Order: sequence, then structure tokens, then C-alpha cells
Amino acid sequence: MLRGIDQLKHFFEEKGIELILPEVVQTLTEEQLIELVPQVEGWIIGDDPATERVFQAGVQGKLKAAVKWGVGVDNVDFKACEKLGIPISNTPRMFGNEVADMALAYFTGLARDSYRVDREVRKGNWIKPAGMSVEGKTVALIGIGDIGLGTARRLKGFGVNVNAYDPFSKLTAEEAQVNEILPFPEKLGDADFVIITCALTPSSYHLINKESIALMKDGVIIINVSRGPLIDETALIEALNSGKVKSAGLDVFEIEPLPQDSPLRQFEQCIFGTHNGSNTKEAVVRASLRAIELMFGYLGIQ
Repeated sequence: MLRGIDQLKHFFEEKGIELILPEVVQTLTEEQLIELVPQVEGWIIGDDPATERVFQAGVQGKLKAAVKWGVGVDNVDFKACEKLGIPISNTPRMFGNEVADMALAYFTGLARDSYRVDREVRKGNWIKPAGMSVEGKTVALIGIGDIGLGTARRLKGFGVNVNAYDPFSKLTAEEAQVNEILPFPEKLGDADFVIITCALTPSSYHLINKESIALMKDGVIIINVSRGPLIDETALIEALNSGKVKSAGLDVFEIEPLPQDSPLRQFEQCIFGTHNGSNTKEAVVRASLRAIELMFGYLGIQ
């Protein structure tokens, strides 16, 4: 939203609202927020640590309302908002198709080594790795919310079998367009690909860990377009080193940006992103307009 703010400023200017636009790459620190948030009446939150301390500081100043831009809410203390009387919402169902597109980019890119080929061609090499035919393979799809359903729809065209996992979903397998909906980790060992599209919650933290990876077949491919802490990166690194996991497509990491000294950087067969799966021009405008609409409503701005 910050990068596209020029096309949105007029919504605020027309109503005489002052915008404060902090300089930030990924997130502000808790201390920076404690200084900044009390100065504003409305806070549109990105991936920043929206903790009880920050909200407490906010209500001691001017803060009246908050909106979490986007779908993920693991960085926001909603209970603190309830306790402090701060109206707050996220903007759900904004990016399902866009993030699903990214999941499929990793899916095809890892199956055919297309990203590694690109890197080698740029270096002057002419490699021809044997890829994987995906038709008839099995995908374990973890999470069938908006993103997972979008991913399932796209996977259907590849002729793969999809086993889905989501303890919160009320959908039937037919409604989700998957082969089966199973309790995790049942039949996890059948999967050639594991694609993670679920929310980060206390119950899903490090869902992919040493124990669950041990249940997977040798040479499995893991893709995560949701939240980094869903994977225990130490366990993933061990599995990549041993060959248990053939490769991984990670749009998200436990620490972002990915540290320069992360051992993950050594694995040339992997594809890495910058937590950018939702970032299309159209989707950013869609979510930003919804965030503005919610914020104006909370603040009583007509």
C-alpha cells in the first residue's frame, strides 16, 4: 500500500485527512511503533508487531481504530484491541487467487528446474536437467481457505491428486475440488509435493518439522506461500542436506528478510521469494480500498 500510495492519496486529501507514511522495507520495530502510533487516530497495519504494548501506547495518545491490511493476522494482538476498546478488522479474501498463482509458479518451477536453468544460462552455461512430469503425482495441500481453494482449482488442470488438510474447514472434498480432506498427517507420505497455504496459529506453528518431514517420501518438494514459522527451518535445512527434501519454494521465512548467513542460501535447487505472493497492482489497490473503507467507517468519516 505504501508503494502505491500516490494513487490513493486523493481519498484522504478530499476529506482533509493527514497521512503519515513511515520509511519501512518490511516492518517497523515495536519501539518505533510505540513512538509513532500514539500520534495517529487510525493505523493501517502491515506486517508490523502490533502488540498489546503498542496498542496501549496508542490509546494513551490519539489512536481510535486500526485495520490490518491483508489477510494474515498473526502479528496483531486482537485480544488487546478488544480489551482496550479499539475497533479493528483485517481485509480477508483479497489475495487468494494471487497467492495461489505464486504457489503454482513454484510448483512448475521446481518440477522442471526452470529457475535453476535460467540462473545457469545467465552464467553462460547450457544445462538440460531432467524434470518431473506432474500428471498423476500427489499434492498435500495444507489449508483450504481462500488461498488453498484457489490453489486447488489451479492444480486440477495439472491432473494431480490433491489430499487436503484443514481442521477448520466445513467443506466437502467435492466442494474444495480435492480428492480427499484428511486429518494431518494422514497419508502425508503419499505426497510428491507439500504446498502450505494455511494461516499461522499456535496449533500450526512449526507444523512442518523433523517429525512430519520424516513421514514424507524421499525426494519430496515443499512449497510455502503462507507464513515462514509454519516450517521449522532447522529441520528443513537438515532434510535438504540429506536429500529427504529434494527442493523447496519459499516465499516466506521465519526471519524476514532472509538473513545473509542463512544456510538456506546454499541450496541452488530451491526457489526463494520476498513474501511477495499477494503483490499485484490490482490486488494491492483492491485491499487498500477495502482498508480505507473500513478505516473511514471506524472513524465516522463520510
